[in-house]
Amino acid sequence: MSAETRRRPNILITGTPGTGKSTLGQEIANRLQFDFIEVVGKEVREHGLVEEFDERLNCHVLDEEKLLDHLEDRMNSDAGGVIVDYHGVDFFPERWFDFIRENIECEIFGSLLEEAKDSYKEEIIHELQSETVDQMHANVDYVCRLASQWRPAR
Repeated sequence: MSAETRRRPNILITGTPGTGKSTLGQEIANRLQFDFIEVVGKEVREHGLVEEFDERLNCHVLDEEKLLDHLEDRMNSDAGGVIVDYHGVDFFPERWFDFIRENIECEIFGSLLEEAKDSYKEEIIHELQSETVDQMHANVDYVCRLASQWRPAR
């Protein structure tokens, strides 16, 4: 399926760790009654979507192919309404998302924004600041408004 047949938009929330992606995504999902997928957390752990354990970094390494296979049906559903929270963008298929919300905390992480611009159409990328609680609330309102106004591409 594609954006032409989806009834609700799919949203990718990306940014550096600790910028409030999960908080924002969960709040938007609750308000719009969308599905929320926190890739690094529950989804990877519950479904074993790891390649290996990195002893040096003391963490699991995500198996991107397993993740893509795992998410394929949900992301291609006619229903849409899926929010994905992940700190990278370059391996997700462009057709999966109607909005990309880039959570930028400081300029040093501008490479994530460039990665998003290199991977997706610029008109679906929305760069928002999330440094204060007020900004977070404004961002939730903004993304919910975008999702409410979204219409499938024809």
